[in-house]
Amino acid sequence: MIITDGELDRFLAEDVPYGDLTTHALGMGAAPGRMVFRARKAMVVSSTEEAARLIARTGAVVRDVLPSGSHAEADAILLVAEGRAGALLASWKVAQTLVEAASGMATGARAMVDAARIIRPGIVVACTRKAFPGTRAIAVKAILSGGAVPHRLGLSETVLVFPEHRAFLTEPLAVTLAKLQAACPEKKLVVEVNTVEEAEDSALAGAHVVQLEKFPPSDVAVVVARLAQLAPLVKVAAAGGVTAANAADYARAGAHVLVTSSPYLAPPMDVAVSILPA
Repeated sequence: MIITDGELDRFLAEDVPYGDLTTHALGMGAAPGRMVFRARKAMVVSSTEEAARLIARTGAVVRDVLPSGSHAEADAILLVAEGRAGALLASWKVAQTLVEAASGMATGARAMVDAARIIRPGIVVACTRKAFPGTRAIAVKAILSGGAVPHRLGLSETVLVFPEHRAFLTEPLAVTLAKLQAACPEKKLVVEVNTVEEAEDSALAGAHVVQLEKFPPSDVAVVVARLAQLAPLVKVAAAGGVTAANAADYARAGAHVLVTSSPYLAPPMDVAVSILPA
């Protein structure tokens, strides 16, 4: 995952554009200090490496980092840095907020993966591209840290035919999908549908995956059963309103993939930070 130094510099510039007035006025910027990040409660950690890089860019030295994807128990040390008080205080809140937000997403993703896989061990939780603009790299790293995978990283690398696309088409869906397969022969064809009948039609027309938008689990089960007879190679993805609270229900219905953006909206985890003289 590439999160550039330029992005980290932008985070710092937003918070400390012209230095830290309080620290400067107190004349304490050169005093040696030590900063420790701890988990206040159990969490899946993410973006600690980026927090460490951010802290280092202010001139401090990072001594210890718990890697992204690690499970941290309450009071576990996530990061330790040493250096001038001015460097530690300048990077403190930006680094803390980054770890809290990313770890919240990672923990949310892990909860959903665990809930689904208790029922269906092979199920995949795939997170959409609906991360807040400007945060996608951090968000994708976070959901990977939690055991989920990206559904789509953007519009440029996957083929997903929405009803909004089909509204502009006059030809049969099978013709459209044949054209898409010819134009993009190495890509899987995903079709989003709103009804059981559309799911059947799309599978028979050549879709590799039918994405069921806002289907209740009972209707997902109907589609899974019918496609097992009509098109057994077609995968079923449940999308829209899928969360950790109902992931088990969708897994029980037989979905192969759970498509969700809910981990991106997970509450941040609480990270305690202590900064003391060294």
